[in-house]
Amino acid sequence: MVVPSGFANCRRLSWAFQFLAATVISGCWCYQYKVGDLNSWGVPPSSNPHVYGLWSQKYHFRLGDSLLFLSPPSQDSVIQVTERAYNSCSLTDPIKKMNGGNSVFNLTVPGNYYFTSGVPGHCQKLQKLAIAVPAANGAFFPPAADAPPPGASSALPASSPSYPIVFGPSPPQGSGAVSLGTSAAVGSVVGLVLLSLL
Repeated sequence: MVVPSGFANCRRLSWAFQFLAATVISGCWCYQYKVGDLNSWGVPPSSNPHVYGLWSQKYHFRLGDSLLFLSPPSQDSVIQVTERAYNSCSLTDPIKKMNGGNSVFNLTVPGNYYFTSGVPGHCQKLQKLAIAVPAANGAFFPPAADAPPPGASSALPASSPSYPIVFGPSPPQGSGAVSLGTSAAVGSVVGLVLLSLL
């Protein structure tokens, strides 16, 4: 059966609008957070030594969000570390190194993430960040059956897998959290519609 091209275009357009409506109604929002809401990732000032700890408690991170670490590449770096390395400020054997200055870390997998400066001595001065990302249903992972009791060390074993990490180009500078949701969704749908009509 041959379908008239006008009918096929209407079906494509209908599908695109259904996708757009589902995206907007479901609240598909992703945010990019400037770490610490500061202009630079660095050693916290003595007037606010817990800036990163307080900052991470202020937001509720979700899958699809990203963290933007702003720093001059020659002066600082960011490393993702295990919980044990975070607690002991160990810079050896990081999970991931970000040396390029304006580094973006995408939160693609639920779990706990730990970051510190790659410069010796900065972690001890509280230049470190811990965040938790729940699963899509909002639930956090329960402790493993063999997890130590609260207050005991809960360091990961040396053979534990690292999280998949994706880095992207440096985004334009801004402050706080920047929404990437609806404009990205609308742009994607418009692009799909235009491509389907060609």
